[in-house]
Amino acid sequence: MSVLVAIPARYASTRYPGKPLVSLRGPDGEKTLIRRSWEAAMAVRGVDRVVVATDDARIRDHAVSFGAEVVMTSDQWQNGTERCAEVAAKLPGYDIVVNLQGDAPLTPAWFVEDLVAGLRADPDAVIATPVLRCEGKMLAALLADRRAGRVGGTTAVFGAGGRGLYFSKEVIPFTAKTYADDEATPVFHHVGVYAYRPAALCDYPTWPVGPLERLEGLEQLRFLENGRAVLCVEVSAQGRQFWELNNPSDVPVIEAMMAAMG
Repeated sequence: MSVLVAIPARYASTRYPGKPLVSLRGPDGEKTLIRRSWEAAMAVRGVDRVVVATDDARIRDHAVSFGAEVVMTSDQWQNGTERCAEVAAKLPGYDIVVNLQGDAPLTPAWFVEDLVAGLRADPDAVIATPVLRCEGKMLAALLADRRAGRVGGTTAVFGAGGRGLYFSKEVIPFTAKTYADDEATPVFHHVGVYAYRPAALCDYPTWPVGPLERLEGLEQLRFLENGRAVLCVEVSAQGRQFWELNNPSDVPVIEAMMAAMG
């Protein structure tokens, strides 16, 4: 099954304008967020094509400068899934389209590989997304962000067979227990990567935004609100740290993680 990876990137982010062009210092020097995300996509095995999907000439020109293929998309899209739907329509013929969001440069290659394998193995699911069990340290960081009024990440709850039940920017499910830093918790961090079957992806922009998606600002809820099966694929960090760049305060956090990983 052929696989296309699209990296949606927009300049006019509400929370962090210009985020794709923010510089991140790592052991390999300074590189922009979009370049690090592209390099993460290029490291995934079994992918046939990687493109950056943007509506902004500044992002396009920068991506082209480091060798990325760019697909220009409409500036009317509200989220990355809508942008990927346009890419899928412009580049037909792939069996699976992966949305590797441009704010997750620490995404390990095996997250995407496991995700694609999960979707291939479950013919009833139209979208798959990875979830990572939080250890106590990660859970504490998510809770600290919420207490400070920041969105540190998204959590997911799912039932039998990995079927997604809900996704939230709040920390769910509730747990009153205090966990040690390396202790497994019942909370799963949703990793901002998606694999879609192209037919469902192309239907996505035709569905109205539902009340849950509007409240949470989470694009994957549109699939649940329209009765589509979302597969949550549990992935293993394998000792790697993972964090998304949602706020300016996340820049030093990610840089520290990159330094620790070498």
